[in-house]
Amino acid sequence: MLRLAAFCIGFALNTALAVAAGSDEQAPAGAYKTDPSHSSFNWSFSHFGLSRYTARFTRVDARLEWNPEKPEASALSVEIDPLSVRTDYPWPEQVDFDAKIGGDETFLAGKPITFVSRTIRVTGEKTGTVDGLLTFRGQTHPATLDVTFNGSMAEHPMMGVPKIGFSATGSIRRSEWGLDFAVPELGDEVTFVIETQMVPADHQFQ
Repeated sequence: MLRLAAFCIGFALNTALAVAAGSDEQAPAGAYKTDPSHSSFNWSFSHFGLSRYTARFTRVDARLEWNPEKPEASALSVEIDPLSVRTDYPWPEQVDFDAKIGGDETFLAGKPITFVSRTIRVTGEKTGTVDGLLTFRGQTHPATLDVTFNGSMAEHPMMGVPKIGFSATGSIRRSEWGLDFAVPELGDEVTFVIETQMVPADHQFQ
């Protein structure tokens, strides 16, 4: 037990020193992709005005051509598997609610959800907006993300590769994509909250 405690303390100290030593070095320009173990995509809408029904997607593949010197010259593309929706429905033995939401024609219709940036604007020291085209249910319309750049590392102390971190929020009116089931009892406005860390596109996860 003492040996394990000593190892944990040593590991924590080494990690802290590595972070401190590399804190001023930023991730270089280039192609990046989502680190799925450090990313999340949650969405919610009003449920009869009583609460916000909340779910998430677990398979989100974002690709970023990153230009740290001129962020507005960067480019973002995202693909989401609608069948990866997770609602945590409490009675799966009665109905596969995730499969219904992800695959039913009334809902996401099993078709890939994509977002491709068209314009990136810097609005503050670490904030910006990404205007792009969002496609789901086979329809494409404009959508906007409000993005916060959380920082980057030239070499992450635990992974040994560059990393970039972002938070993002946004909202859409689902009826614009033909998803008007039970509006307005189930809210038309869907808001989403995204957290992601990104690694070089050629990185191989173990």
